Amino acid sequence: LRDNRIELVRASWHELSISVSDVSLSDEGQYTCSLFTMPVKTSKAFLTVLGVPEKPQITGFTSPVMEGERMQLTCKTSGSKPAADIRWFKNDKEVKDVKYVKEEDAARKTFTVSSTLDFLADRSDDGAVVSCRVDHESLNSTPQIAMQVLEIHYTPLVKIISSNSWPEEGQSIILTCESKGKPVPEPVLWTKDGGELPDPERMVVNGRVLSISFLNKTDNGTYRCEAKNPIGRNSTEYVLIVHDVFNTLLPTTVIPSLTTATVTTNVALTASTTTSATATSIRDPNALAGQTGPDHALIGGIVAVVVFVTLCSIILLGRYLARHKGTYLTNEAKGAEDAPDADTAIINAEGSQVNAEEKKEYFI
Repeated sequence: LRDNRIELVRASWHELSISVSDVSLSDEGQYTCSLFTMPVKTSKAFLTVLGVPEKPQITGFTSPVMEGERMQLTCKTSGSKPAADIRWFKNDKEVKDVKYVKEEDAARKTFTVSSTLDFLADRSDDGAVVSCRVDHESLNSTPQIAMQVLEIHYTPLVKIISSNSWPEEGQSIILTCESKGKPVPEPVLWTKDGGELPDPERMVVNGRVLSISFLNKTDNGTYRCEAKNPIGRNSTEYVLIVHDVFNTLLPTTVIPSLTTATVTTNVALTASTTTSATATSIRDPNALAGQTGPDHALIGGIVAVVVFVTLCSIILLGRYLARHKGTYLTNEAKGAEDAPDADTAIINAEGSQVNAEEKKEYFI
């Protein structure tokens, strides 16, 4: 061996050792040690030199990528012997569906290996870390890794969040329009039923927030929030229904008005009968100005009159029954039980027509 990289380490009658520095692929081959005896004895060994793969590189990425576009990322490494293995990962999760290509160089000693990752860009991939890992026995379990951070541009995603799930008259509500997109969407646009907000004094827009105070039935409608960026625009809708306060407190009532009536009736039966009826109408403080409904004060008055007439009828009926009972007891025939027949009893009775004028009683 005649090479400056080869040195004699130990030489004796029993051992001969050499060292090779700066090993290259050309050092691979068969080495022979000879013992010059009669006859000459030899021993052979084959030296295999591993080709260390170069650091991988990822190509094919252009920033930014629009949502829905097809992306083809290629990871490539050269100089490996034997051929290195390439694996793809997205956010530390391995991707299996890839294309693997292995090429041997002209000298047929090393290999160039490449792998292609093909997928459609999605908004969920924005900010994801795609890594290409090269594994080879010469790397001593320490793989070489190349990384690429994805940047995906997409249209805004819009959602409306309400602060009140059951808005009632007189209350307030806050509608928040959440819009996510890349680039960041411009200020959102609020509309109602396809037009501008009808009451700017009560409907205040602050950035992405719409605040409506003192709700009433005229606020019912469809509110739309629209957001846009250089990629495109998107919108969503919220249907507002303002509920009646009285119907919320008493869901089973059939009276839609917020006005209540209280009727009080006092009756005393003495020598002279007196009946008084008082109707009080109380206005609900929660009723809105200008809101119309049935006149419950009038209904309460009618009820009071009906009650009064009923009580008078009961009193007159009682007086009639009392008068009838007194007349029966006064005109009773006291000697009727001793008469042999009915005609005789009538003739002998003290209450007969003979002395009817003397036995008649009067009630004043």
